[in-house]
Amino acid sequence: MGGHAEPSLRFHIELSATLFQIIVVAGITSSSLPSGVVSHRKSSYQIWVTITLWLMTQKKVQMAFNWESHKHDWWHNLEKKVGDIAKSGFTSAWLPPTTNSLSPEGYLPQNLYCLDSSYGSSHILKTLLQKMQQNKVRAMADIVINHRVGTTKGHGGAYNRYDGIPLAWDEHAVTSCSGGLGSRSYGENLHGVPNIDHNQAFVRKDIIGWLKWLRKSIGFQDFRFDFAKGYDPKFVKEYVEESKPVFSVGEYWDSCNYAPPNYRLDHNQDSHRQRIINWMDKTGQHCAAFDFTTKGILQEAVKGELWRLRDPQGKAPGVLGWWPSRAVTFIENHDTGSTQGHWPFPSGHVMEGYTYILTHPGIPTVFYDHFYDWGNSSHDQIVKLMDIRCRQDIHSRSKLRILEARSDLYAAIIDEKVCMKIGDGSWCPNGKEWKLATSGNRYAVWHK
Repeated sequence: MGGHAEPSLRFHIELSATLFQIIVVAGITSSSLPSGVVSHRKSSYQIWVTITLWLMTQKKVQMAFNWESHKHDWWHNLEKKVGDIAKSGFTSAWLPPTTNSLSPEGYLPQNLYCLDSSYGSSHILKTLLQKMQQNKVRAMADIVINHRVGTTKGHGGAYNRYDGIPLAWDEHAVTSCSGGLGSRSYGENLHGVPNIDHNQAFVRKDIIGWLKWLRKSIGFQDFRFDFAKGYDPKFVKEYVEESKPVFSVGEYWDSCNYAPPNYRLDHNQDSHRQRIINWMDKTGQHCAAFDFTTKGILQEAVKGELWRLRDPQGKAPGVLGWWPSRAVTFIENHDTGSTQGHWPFPSGHVMEGYTYILTHPGIPTVFYDHFYDWGNSSHDQIVKLMDIRCRQDIHSRSKLRILEARSDLYAAIIDEKVCMKIGDGSWCPNGKEWKLATSGNRYAVWHK
């Protein structure tokens, strides 16, 4: 007979403890929750799921680093900014990889249990995390588990053994297509480094233990899974279920669709966003994903092609048009922008980009450089948009109604209480009830 099995007593106890931790860290009171969330008729499991989903709808992420951050005593730098991050309305701050790594940026991990990195010592990191918790800002750990650099040479003369450090795996922990004795990789192979074979039970057990340690002993609440194309999303499902982060998001960065002969971005990116959604489905719908579809479309649209921002069904053309509660929207990150600049957003249109993602459904992310390195004007304009989102209770499931989408103008109404426009075209909402909330170069927002 079909249906869901009743969770075990141990599972209920673990969930109850996690629920208590979520409530304490997020500063939740019964009066701040929607009616009916907490009820004596609901089990701890039901309440935990409901509160977690509610927290996701309210989420706003600060990406708290760039590609050069390791050069600037980063944990001390961030500690000075925690108060401003909290005051600005961010619920979570995504930190760079905190573990020992062969690259200073942190993306070639080796000893996962060593938190002394180029960003600062483990002691300073823990001080930062404590301050974030005091200010009700959740810390998001960058989880780099697609690959791991070995300590000693093994099979084939490659550095695919991990002798002398915690999680002392041998070559069977490394995929056969990256120089190990494990099984073939499920997904895309990251060349030049040993790729972890997640099919091995001992590997998964060790990773789960490490994730639980990050959560319970170090103080991270949220997870960001790096290079999620490299391993089966069913393992992400297992890792999330076992370690129970408050929120998790995966970097499933897939190429958008471009049309020959000039390889301009296709208007229709349905297959692209469907691949991201398929990945989320295979995580058991436990993990959100960065909305690379929206980024790709938006950064072309602001260059005089704003018609791209409405699909044939009248919806937003990215993941946020199909599954907004799981779409983590952004316009730039440490890979696409910063000093790497692999896929940069047009610098003269950044505020139009933030006007779009901070007024729309989805879970918006603000890049550190735009918030802190571009001067007070950029910081203050983003804060105004954040304030409007908070005060008007715009969230990841808000209802979007697109009013205009032509070359020089995009206009939309959100939850029938916020109106926005971007582009050179002149436009304002009809009705005396609408009041201008903020405006700038090629953007404006109104509310009732």
